[in-house]
Amino acid sequence: MGVGTSNFVIRWINFFTMLLAVAVIIFGIWMSNHHDGCRKSLTLLVIGLGAFIFIMSASHFLSTLLSSLVGIFLLVDCPLIQAFNFYRSVIGFFGALKNSSMLLWVYLITLCFILIAILVFTVLAFIVTNNGSGHNVAGLRYKEYQLEDYSSWFLKQLNNSHNWARLRSCLVKSEDCNKLSKKYKTLKQYELAKLTPIEAGCCRPPSECGYPAVNASYYDLTFHPVSPNHDCKRYKNSRAVKCYDCDSCKAGVAQYMKTEWRIVAIFNVVLFVVLSIIYFVGCCARRNAARSHSKA
Repeated sequence: MGVGTSNFVIRWINFFTMLLAVAVIIFGIWMSNHHDGCRKSLTLLVIGLGAFIFIMSASHFLSTLLSSLVGIFLLVDCPLIQAFNFYRSVIGFFGALKNSSMLLWVYLITLCFILIAILVFTVLAFIVTNNGSGHNVAGLRYKEYQLEDYSSWFLKQLNNSHNWARLRSCLVKSEDCNKLSKKYKTLKQYELAKLTPIEAGCCRPPSECGYPAVNASYYDLTFHPVSPNHDCKRYKNSRAVKCYDCDSCKAGVAQYMKTEWRIVAIFNVVLFVVLSIIYFVGCCARRNAARSHSKA
């Protein structure tokens, strides 16, 4: 593989990486548009990763493209070009890069760090999301969640008073719980509903409390709870209270975060494999280019 062929391969590797970065950004935007502001813990991270990969690959793609184009202009003894010494010096700089592997070294080293970061994050994401699952309740079509089932990292984040105050305020403003009465007009519809983890944990008391439901947003609290669960006393029918201070609500948020992290982790596995192939091809192209330079 000659120098020209190596530059061609490297150029199109960068172009393909740019397309991959655009796919990452689109995935991040999709995540952002499908969730409200309370549940966008990873969207900015995904979009930022895609933007960084795009800038890195685009800069190297344009540099290799310019290095090939300006070689032609450097051979043209044109008075107009000679009149602009500054532009000739810039063109000369890119022309020199054509005969140097510096840009490719920077590109491969940066890509190596990105691969390491993706690998570390993905492994940690699978470890963090390994624990926690819902519990089936007789007569319900959805699961209930318990906070102690989840990883210590989730517990630390959700039990932090500052973090939970921000999430709680956001959940109240989202009015997910208040929309249930509009979504399920009758008590029968509500009892047959498949509630989301957050709806099941934040909008209603745990089933073990034994409070009878009057409708989708109101429970008869005159009954004494049959369970020692502290969430039974924390639940109120008030729109601003509901079960937002319950451990079951935190567990619902933890389940949502677990699902979101798992989706991103699976996406990262695919991204890691594709970038690894690009990195391997780039290393081969750099090695062949170095051999061609040494023989020249």
